[in-house]
Amino acid sequence: MDFTGSSCGGSDHRQIEENKPLLGEMAATGGSKMGAVPCRRSLLHFSGMRYKLLQEGDIQVCAIRHPRTFLSKILTSKFLRRWEPHHLTLADNSLTSATPTGYMENSISYSAIEDVQLLSWENAPKYCLQLTIPGGTVLLQAANSYLRDQWFHSLQWKKKIYKYKKVLSNPNRWEVVLKEIRTLVDMALSSPLQDDSIHQAPLEIISKLLSENINLTTQEHESIIVAIAPLLENNHPPPDLCEFFCKHCRERPRSMVVIEVFTPVVQRILKHNMDFGKCPRLRLFTQEYILALNELNAGMEVVKKFIYSMHGPTANCPHPRVLPNVVAVCLAAIYSCYEEFINSRDNSPSLKEIRNGCQQQCDRKPNIPLRLLHTNPDLVSQEVTSNESRHKSVIVTSNEIHVEVQRNNTVNQKLKANTGNDSEPNLIDCLLICPACSTISIELSPQAERVLACYVEILKMLSDYDDWRPALAILLQPIPFPKEALAHETFTKELKHVIQRFAEDPRQEVHSCLLSVRAGKDGWFQLYSPGGVACDDDGELFASMVHILMGSCYKTKKFLLSLAENKLGPCMLLALRGNQTMVEILCLMLEYNIIENNDTQLQIISTLESTDVGKRMYEQLCDRQRELKELQRKGGPTRLTLPSKSTDADLARLLSSGSFGNLENLSLAFTNVTSACAEQLIKLPSLKQLNLWSTQFGDAGLRVLSEHLTALQVLNLCETPVTDAGLLALSSMKSLCNLNMNSTKLSADTYEDLKAKLPNLKEVDVRYTEAW
Repeated sequence: MDFTGSSCGGSDHRQIEENKPLLGEMAATGGSKMGAVPCRRSLLHFSGMRYKLLQEGDIQVCAIRHPRTFLSKILTSKFLRRWEPHHLTLADNSLTSATPTGYMENSISYSAIEDVQLLSWENAPKYCLQLTIPGGTVLLQAANSYLRDQWFHSLQWKKKIYKYKKVLSNPNRWEVVLKEIRTLVDMALSSPLQDDSIHQAPLEIISKLLSENINLTTQEHESIIVAIAPLLENNHPPPDLCEFFCKHCRERPRSMVVIEVFTPVVQRILKHNMDFGKCPRLRLFTQEYILALNELNAGMEVVKKFIYSMHGPTANCPHPRVLPNVVAVCLAAIYSCYEEFINSRDNSPSLKEIRNGCQQQCDRKPNIPLRLLHTNPDLVSQEVTSNESRHKSVIVTSNEIHVEVQRNNTVNQKLKANTGNDSEPNLIDCLLICPACSTISIELSPQAERVLACYVEILKMLSDYDDWRPALAILLQPIPFPKEALAHETFTKELKHVIQRFAEDPRQEVHSCLLSVRAGKDGWFQLYSPGGVACDDDGELFASMVHILMGSCYKTKKFLLSLAENKLGPCMLLALRGNQTMVEILCLMLEYNIIENNDTQLQIISTLESTDVGKRMYEQLCDRQRELKELQRKGGPTRLTLPSKSTDADLARLLSSGSFGNLENLSLAFTNVTSACAEQLIKLPSLKQLNLWSTQFGDAGLRVLSEHLTALQVLNLCETPVTDAGLLALSSMKSLCNLNMNSTKLSADTYEDLKAKLPNLKEVDVRYTEAW
């Protein structure tokens, strides 16, 4: 009986791996020299039954010790065979049993296995495969033909991978190594096994080979990259291989390998990577690849085409992971430009330690960039008088960064008030504007400037895509850049385009990200407003941001109060220059009694009357105030119900027809009023009960009501389009005792929050909501 000629039962694909030469056999032929980059080979794909790579499993084992000349005679003697059940594990270097007794008392090394074959002769045991080892044979019997084939292919794979690990661990001739790598890649591509490790194992072997042999020529680099390219189409490169790719991008950015081989690899990374934190070298490889594209003759045009290819030709990018991955690469690259300065800053005491006097300056390193200085000539004259009372304890220079530690009475008072607070000063406080320096403080190397210009330009490209802009705004809202970058005029000037795109976008989820992510933190609105470290114009961007925010339900007392406290001067200056948005802001401050100081009110009035648009809007304000006084004059009905189908204009016309100072109960149920009518409702001083059942009154109107109608006791929002975003604003209406949120988009968490913050709430209707 012939066990070799018919061992695979006519299945030629099972012998593909056996027929491929290993390193020793190929060395005899000499191999081809490594010259020009070889062409990419056509992929070898297995078509047929697929199997999962076995790592362990139960199987019957029979071991027979015999001289090979009597093999057929022994195997046909059924009474000599005794089968043992074992749970075998296919380790990296051997076949072991969970119960090392009997036939499997000792593990079987893959190097000792001379051959793996299927038994298919007439009287052979059913579903059995044969392992030929020195001095005998080991038979493995599976439960069915599929399991038998699965064991066969898994053992073949483990045996071959083990051999390649040994053979490629000590390379002598690189032209032979290249052929061996191609053979390894073809083996992985033609394997019937379907498992992630089938492609990852060869990549890891090659990655280890390259990490241990760093003195390779550029041509050897490219030949190896092209050889392993087919494996990279559906797999991320291992960390060591990423370093190898990074080196190639840095040394030969104009190589065609970068375009032809690396492009699909980087595209796959950006489309499928879930967390660069777990694989930072993938991010670094992507970063170096983009820089290599930028080094081509077309430069940023090539990068722009690459970004377009990642987005796709449709209006919406079909890959949700592309944008956050590209932004992560951009942030890391921009951070690396300032890393030298950041490391110097990290060796210094914190601002809190210096201000509290708990650290002595002499105990630290001499180059301490505690505060980055950004000169603004317009503020120099304002600072001269205050400099006399300010004591500068330390002024030092760290290479290109000028820093200073300041103490004055105001700061000391704030420190005393904030005793026990462990938080660092906010961003604007750390980026003080000071006349002590007359030059910009940060100078980057030429290479860092090229990197910075490339990745800021990519952020600009991302902001130009309408579907990406909301997510980009959310990602950049926390200002994820180091303080050194924000103090660098070149960076903030280039990034201004992105902020401008946010300010021009009419969608609230975009331009709302101009504000700080939470209270106590600074946002882009503060940085690019007059007096902010990033402001390099006369307030045009600031006016644009205020205009879009005011037009999107931010016409609230809180927003106006913050402007009055921090930006009243710039608002008045822009209004004096005829900016209509700022004129409207000043009028609203007067209308809502934001300004309490009489002199400041008179100054605002003078500013308004100095321009035609201001004079016209101030006269309109005076007319509205007279109408408001007439509306709020005591008298009129206490209850009022508008007819169904009434509109915002009908409500405004009705309220302008007489006095409603006594109106306590207003029903707008089943009318067509919207959030716009909130401007009329807040003029009713005695209103205690408001019925908005089945109207189009939404979140924007609720925000306005919550700031002005704090005495409201009963509110019916049944079947209105309000959501959690507007309902949360009701927490400031402490007088509410009856609230109907039936059939709204109320969530359970918001409901619990409202119950905790509204102590007088007694009757609540949450039927047909998530909280029900």
